[in-house]
Amino acid sequence: MSKIEQKLADMGFPLPAVAKPVAAYVPSVVTGNLCFTSGQLPFVDGALPQTGKVGRDVTAEDAKDLARLCALNALAALKLAIGDLDRVTRIVKVVGFVSVVPEFTAIPGVINGASEFLGEVFGEVGSHARSAVGVPALPLDSAVELEIIAEFK
Repeated sequence: MSKIEQKLADMGFPLPAVAKPVAAYVPSVVTGNLCFTSGQLPFVDGALPQTGKVGRDVTAEDAKDLARLCALNALAALKLAIGDLDRVTRIVKVVGFVSVVPEFTAIPGVINGASEFLGEVFGEVGSHARSAVGVPALPLDSAVELEIIAEFK
């Protein structure tokens, strides 16, 4: 087991199996020394633990936890592509989407769930550029979706 996978397990977040795509795409693509993950939903054992819009059906704090699960699933997709998370030299960018009611504007705080998690897992290597976007709907009525770009050696 890699150091990063061991750290995840020690944190109580063992790396899950890669979620099966819900449409016509692959979980991740490598080009050069970069890996781009597809948007990852917060699946746990093949199911979404919560669905709906943040600010109505899902609290901001619960959505932050869902963003962390999305990041964990993105790491699984990353490992599938590069073989070993210890090869990651930088999390370059995180793009997070949050399904919200129109008046909910604390979108960055939700995506902090993923950003803070990646910082805990990778330290300085986990510092990244980021976009946090509120949207009216996500696939399968998910509250959060996340993609990452990672550099590796």
